Amino acid sequence: MRQAHTVEEVRAAEGELMATLPARTLMARAASGLAYAVIDFLGGAYGRRVRLLVGSGDNGGDALYAGVVLARRGAQVEAVLLGTPHEAGLAAFRSAGGRVVSASEGPGPRSHSQPDVVVDGIVGIGGRPGLRPDAVAALHHLDGVPVIAVDVPSGVSVDDGTLDGPHVRAALTVTFGTHKVAHLVDPAAQASGAVTLIDIGLALPSAKIEALQAADVARLLPRPVPDAHKYTRGVVGVRAGSTAYPGAALLCVAGANSGLAGMVRYAGPVADLVRARHPEVVAGDGRVQAWVVGSGGGPTAIEQRAEALADGVPTVIDADALADLPRLPEHSILTPHAGELARLLGTSREVVEGRQLEHARRAAAETGAVVLLKGRRSLTAHPDGRVRVTTTGVPWLATAGSGDVLAGLIGALLASGMDGFDAASVGSWVHGSAATLAASDGPLLASALAGSIAAAVRALPATT
Repeated sequence: MRQAHTVEEVRAAEGELMATLPARTLMARAASGLAYAVIDFLGGAYGRRVRLLVGSGDNGGDALYAGVVLARRGAQVEAVLLGTPHEAGLAAFRSAGGRVVSASEGPGPRSHSQPDVVVDGIVGIGGRPGLRPDAVAALHHLDGVPVIAVDVPSGVSVDDGTLDGPHVRAALTVTFGTHKVAHLVDPAAQASGAVTLIDIGLALPSAKIEALQAADVARLLPRPVPDAHKYTRGVVGVRAGSTAYPGAALLCVAGANSGLAGMVRYAGPVADLVRARHPEVVAGDGRVQAWVVGSGGGPTAIEQRAEALADGVPTVIDADALADLPRLPEHSILTPHAGELARLLGTSREVVEGRQLEHARRAAAETGAVVLLKGRRSLTAHPDGRVRVTTTGVPWLATAGSGDVLAGLIGALLASGMDGFDAASVGSWVHGSAATLAASDGPLLASALAGSIAAAVRALPATT
C-alpha cells in the first residue's frame, strides 16, 4: 500500500526520530538518496552539469549536501541561492568544488550550455503555495531543462493536492520517508512527475489517503472457493441503457459480465440486444446481491435508481441516476466524473477539478455513500474521510463508454461480497490496469477495455 501523510504527521515523525540520532543524520540520508536519484536520472555523474536552486531551510540543505555527493562523483555543480542557505551545507558544497552562481548566469534558455538537470530545493513541505518572483525568474531562465524536485515540487499545496500560483513542474520528485498528498492527488500530482521514495527511517501512523498496489488488489479481490457455484459467487443486476442509449447497457453489462461475479441479471429496456451480445446474461427481474443503475438510462434513470434502492442491496449509481439524490444507504457507491459531481454539489466543473480531494470527501460526507470521482487520478472517498487514489490507467482511457464498463465492474465486485470502499477502489484499479493492457500505447475502445478485465486479474501477483 502506498500511503500519503500530511505535513504535520511527517514533522512529528521526524522530530521523534531526530531525538534519537546524531545531528544532521536525517539530512545526510535524504541528501544521499537525492544525489543517487539524480545520478540514475542522468545515467551517470561524471561530466554532467547540475544546477541547484537553493532556498532557505532543510530543503535547500538537502540540495546542497546532494551537490557535495555529485561534485565528488565528477559532476559540475552550481547553486543559485534563493534565500538564506543552510550554513553547514553551503560550506560543505563549496569545499567539494561546487560554485555559487547568479540565477541569470549562462547564455540563456535552450542554449547548448544549459545544465543537464535542475534540482528544485526552493521550498519544502512547509512552504506555502506559489513561488516568489525571484524563484519564478530563476526557473524561467532554465526553461526546457528537466527538473528534479526535492520532496515536493516547490509551490504546490502539499496536504490537499491543489495548485495556487506559480509552481515547479518536475520530471521527477524525490521524496523522503513517505509520499505526500500532493504526489498522489491531482492537480498537484501532475506537477510531481515520477516519484521516487527514499526510506529515511520514519515511523508513521496509518494514513487516511493511500493508493492500492498490485499486491493489495490481489489480496482484496474475492476468489472462488473450491465448492463455489454461481449463486455463492454473487448475482449482479444491471438496470441500465435506454432505447436512445442502448450501447450504455451493453457496455455496463460487459463490465459486470467479466467473470468476477457468478451471474449477471439484466432488467432494462434493451434485453434482446443484451442477450444477443451476452448469452450468459439472464434477462428479467429477480434476486440479486447488488445493482448497477443509471448508465445511459436517460429519463428513466431516476426510476431505475428507485427500483434498485427498494431492494435494499448495495447499489452502484452512475450517470443520469446521479441527479436529485436522496440520503443514501451506506452501501451505495456513486461514480461521477467532475462535471456530474459539480452538478451534485452545486458548483462548477473547474472548481471540482481544482480541488478534487475536498469535493470527493464532501460528496461522500453529504450523501453517506462511497464516492468514486473519476479522472486521471480517480479518488474513492469514504464518508469517514478515508480516500484511495487510483494510479493505474492511460490517457487513452478517456473514451466514451469506459465509465459504463467501470460501473458494471464495480457492481460485480459488490455482488461478490466486497464492501463499497473496497469494491470501488479495487474496481477502479483493475479498470485502469485493463486499459493499460488493452491500449498498448494506442487508441482504446470501451468494448476492448471490458475484454481485458480478465487479463488484468490474471496479471495480478499470486497470493499466499
